[in-house]
Amino acid sequence: MARVVVGLSGGVDSSVACLFLKQQGYEVIGLFMVNWDEADENGVCTSESDFEDVKRVAKTLDIPYYTVNYAKEYKDRVFNYFLEMYEKGFTPNPDVLCNREIKFGPFLEKAMQLGADFIATGHYAKVVEKDGMFYLYKAQDDNKDQSYFLNQLNQYQLSKTLFPLSDINKTEVRKIAKQNELVTAEKKDSTGICFIGERNFKNFLKNYLPAKQGKILDLDGKEVGTHDGVMYYTIGQRRGLNIGGVTGYDDDRWFVVKKDVKNNILYVHCGECEQMYSTEILVQNFHWIADKIEDSAQCFVKIRYRQPDQKAILMRLNDDVKIIFDKKQKAITLGQFAVVYDADGMCYGGGEIKEILK
Repeated sequence: MARVVVGLSGGVDSSVACLFLKQQGYEVIGLFMVNWDEADENGVCTSESDFEDVKRVAKTLDIPYYTVNYAKEYKDRVFNYFLEMYEKGFTPNPDVLCNREIKFGPFLEKAMQLGADFIATGHYAKVVEKDGMFYLYKAQDDNKDQSYFLNQLNQYQLSKTLFPLSDINKTEVRKIAKQNELVTAEKKDSTGICFIGERNFKNFLKNYLPAKQGKILDLDGKEVGTHDGVMYYTIGQRRGLNIGGVTGYDDDRWFVVKKDVKNNILYVHCGECEQMYSTEILVQNFHWIADKIEDSAQCFVKIRYRQPDQKAILMRLNDDVKIIFDKKQKAITLGQFAVVYDADGMCYGGGEIKEILK
């Protein structure tokens, strides 16, 4: 009987993943990870309540469970990089890094120490083996597909991973959880950045990156307001700018167009403008999961989670990848991941957006 260690998070997806694996005849062990153990602004540490749900699910399914604390590894490998990138004016994606550095790193190592043949998670994605190579595909439920966040996984990690929810939609997952009396059946999905949750992001960031006020200028160089620090804002942002009633402008929404980190200046525009769009980007540190795409071949790209696939052409340069989109893309954000697929939903891999080419 093959042994599978499941990343049991206290949510409905990982709970049903455990259920499926047990029904399929695997020896299932639950492993709860603590990656962030600080309380939120209300003094609540969500990992504590999540662990209570883990214990209840494990009891219902009659499986053993353990807990491991990777808070130090998370801060060293993910959070410190997150802060470093923000200071440079980038907007990193810590959920992608958490998968690469923690969930499929130390967690996988711990599972192997427990004698596991495989690990499993509640991610909506699919692994397909062909001729000894392992490929990452989108899940059947396109609305919940999480392959975007898994674009950095390597061959070894994929060879040891099962995604039991690859061919089911979220509505059915909740229905099955309820039928099997799992306490997580109607538990609300976690949202927001993994360690921040639903807290006010700007207030959270201020605890680590001190506010540094500066000017907000329009594209002609006219001052229209002040900001608390350019690192707190993202391209395309229109909330929280506190600009209003400026004489000589239309009664329209203001958008962040670009950031000058060196001089601490935030550039905005009243209404959407051409500067918010681009068709070309440079991507650094591109990770190829299996096959490499041919130069100038058509592919499909996401530059943010849940974005519909965008037709594009990919070109490999010396150390970077250049992506040329068929259509203009709005509010491309430096530091986010550009993830590349083929027409059948196979993920080639991805990398961080390094530069927006106008």
